[in-house]
Amino acid sequence: MISSTLVKAGVAAIAAATTAVAASLPAISAVGNKFFDPSGKQFFIKGIAYQLIPHDPLMDTEQCTLDAKAMKTLGANTIRVYHVDPTADHDGCMAAFADNGIYILVDLDDFATDIDPLAPTWNDSQYKAYSAIFDVFAKYTNTLGVFIGNEVIARANQSESAPYIKAATRDMKAYRDKKGFRNIPVGYSAADIAELRPMLQDYLVCGDTADTADFFGLNAYEWCEAGNDFQTSGYKTLDDMAQGYPVPIFFSETGCNTARPRLFLDQNAILGPDMNDLWSGAIVYEWIEEKNNYGLISYGPPQGEKTGTNIEDGFLRKGTPTPVQPDFSNLQAVWKTNNPTGTAKSAYTPKLTAPACPKSTAGGWLLDGDVALPTLNQIFTASPTNKPTDVGKNQNPTATSTDSSAPTGTNGAVAVGRELSGMTGALAAVVVGFAALL
Repeated sequence: MISSTLVKAGVAAIAAATTAVAASLPAISAVGNKFFDPSGKQFFIKGIAYQLIPHDPLMDTEQCTLDAKAMKTLGANTIRVYHVDPTADHDGCMAAFADNGIYILVDLDDFATDIDPLAPTWNDSQYKAYSAIFDVFAKYTNTLGVFIGNEVIARANQSESAPYIKAATRDMKAYRDKKGFRNIPVGYSAADIAELRPMLQDYLVCGDTADTADFFGLNAYEWCEAGNDFQTSGYKTLDDMAQGYPVPIFFSETGCNTARPRLFLDQNAILGPDMNDLWSGAIVYEWIEEKNNYGLISYGPPQGEKTGTNIEDGFLRKGTPTPVQPDFSNLQAVWKTNNPTGTAKSAYTPKLTAPACPKSTAGGWLLDGDVALPTLNQIFTASPTNKPTDVGKNQNPTATSTDSSAPTGTNGAVAVGRELSGMTGALAAVVVGFAALL
């Protein structure tokens, strides 16, 4: 029989090993509108969207190790993962990425728990699911931050769901603090919709800081031609709208592929002097080659109609990562020449003011000012004059427009023309419901 002393020693060893895994890369923190490492050096994201399989790519340590090494060669320091399983063991993968200097941004929602813009909810089931993922990834020091959602609002006429995004942000920040986690940033990843600029990004950081996002990510596919520059791509418009933004802002997806090969010249602007005083980098879409032709690597030739354990939608999801050329080398070269030093934390005294909560606009933003947020389980009632229309998530990114005369954004979002005066019906219902609870 094994003695209780040996059992206790074994448990202690396992706990120590787990702690070592969780502490293998210095934690990044958000201060003002910048990210910093513990030495006080500003951190800029050179990231890759990483979702090999639908529900969780961070369970296969062997595959993560192969991919992490290839990403280090590429020059990446961050990945974004859209869906994870909180019941799975992620220690091996998180250690593999940490060993290669790579941080993780993870979405807290999943297919069954994301906020539906047509009938938004923030309920007990969602709260428990989001907090379960937060519990798992809070222990890893290479967790850079968490997203409340990705492109919840994908059309201009869906902005009445924004208070539910903000309510989820409020409650996950409170949960983080109650649990005693380090101050892991909680943010949102937005579709690039011309009619909602800059109202959505401003709305998520206006008002009580207990409710506001700790960072804002933008999914933008605008720099689509080899001849584009900071001005003609629309990036200057995005930069102008973000001036004075009080929290870190970065591109949570980018990498337009309408012109081949992809040159990734937008990285020169994002990480260079045009934008690096405000923007904290970018995440390039995406790691694995799929039907949408956005991949930087493949695990083998397309599989057609074949099925198998490691095949999904006609492509292998496991194996030795083979660069898709010349795209891989193009991004590698651009990142190698862009290494901004930014601002030292010791020399940074942010004097930033949150924007005013935006007023409603005709044919665009549907909320009016700092409206009350829904409480947990509060039922949404759409305003009678607005009929939000459906659109799928941005699984196949398309070029977006910064031209205000072109009322389209990600997924061809179409504006709904209606003049608003005062609070919308949906938010009036929210306020009534909130008052009833007092």
